[in-house]
Amino acid sequence: MRLTFLGTGTSFGVPQVGCGCAVCASTDLRDKRTRVGAMVESEGLRILIDTPPELRLQLLASGITRADAVLFTHDHADHTHGIDDIRAISVQRDGALPIYGPAETLESLARKFPYIFDAELRPLPGTSKPEGFATALAPGVTVRIGHLDVTPVELPHGRLRVFGYRIGPLAYVTDAKRLPDAAVAALAGADVLVLNALFRTPHPTHLSIGEAVEAARRVGAPRTYLTHLTHQTSHAELLATLPPGIEPAYDGLTIEVGSH
Repeated sequence: MRLTFLGTGTSFGVPQVGCGCAVCASTDLRDKRTRVGAMVESEGLRILIDTPPELRLQLLASGITRADAVLFTHDHADHTHGIDDIRAISVQRDGALPIYGPAETLESLARKFPYIFDAELRPLPGTSKPEGFATALAPGVTVRIGHLDVTPVELPHGRLRVFGYRIGPLAYVTDAKRLPDAAVAALAGADVLVLNALFRTPHPTHLSIGEAVEAARRVGAPRTYLTHLTHQTSHAELLATLPPGIEPAYDGLTIEVGSH
């Protein structure tokens, strides 16, 4: 299995508009962070996780030309508002692109982007539109996508819930405030854990860097990659201060999962 980090930045992105801090002005390409999204590939199957606002640019940068399904983690704009960019993917298919996620996320997307999900809204001859077929998931109930078993893991995110996903040897979590015991049990045994880490100080809706390190210790994956990073820490600085087995991800990073 292969995982590509399409974007690894917080909702502001890095550099942040109007900011001239050292990280925003950095020439290290690992400090250029678009909004969070990822692609999972296994034996020809490609599953896109979230559709961030820069999705088109992310797919072009990574050389990715298709996807077989989309998994949404939650409804926030930095994870969903690039959904129109699936048009370039859905027009290649014989039928709508399968889209999965929490019921409330899919309902919200259908309200905001009805043309994507309403099969009755057909494009005019000579034009096209993105097409998706939505399937709501339930926490802990495994769904089969292609040849992969995908299990949603419910996590708190302020007043909302987000879904993390266990996909074989991969445990993928973003925007969580904490990992309840049930989530730790569902993620245990993974080869790779992806985990959000915001500031060094506590935040009401996200894991801090220190909290993410502790959460990673509880899950016990051999390799943990931190995502949803801000302009408060550079890649090099964060890498130098993290314990062995934990490192920051960066846009475009591709790793093999299940090979260790």
